[in-house]
Amino acid sequence: MNIHLIHNESEYHAALKEIRNLWDAPEGTPESERLEILTLIVEKYENEKYPIEEPDPIEYIKIRMEELGLNQEDLVPYMGNKGNVSKVMNRKRGLSLEMIRNLHRGLRFPLEVLIAEPSV
Repeated sequence: MNIHLIHNESEYHAALKEIRNLWDAPEGTPESERLEILTLIVEKYENEKYPIEEPDPIEYIKIRMEELGLNQEDLVPYMGNKGNVSKVMNRKRGLSLEMIRNLHRGLRFPLEVLIAEPSV
């Protein structure tokens, strides 16, 4: 099988090319197993070489509000009142633990994003 960890960009691009060639391999074949292993190795390399930082919690909330068609008033049940929502969204107040729990339970916002340090 001769598969190894990726150590540089050249090996990375070669692995991506091989993944493209194996993409339609029938399940249960040696080719599909090779595809799966290569995919894991590429993912490891990408996570180390190109890490993705957690988004800013307030920016995340704004993006999700837009995606869900929500306005600030829709956040009142999760943040307590209009004043709290306004202060949080304008970065004059941080999210409280209760707000984080409510946003997670009610809107399924990821905890790891909500507890992250704001970037601004």
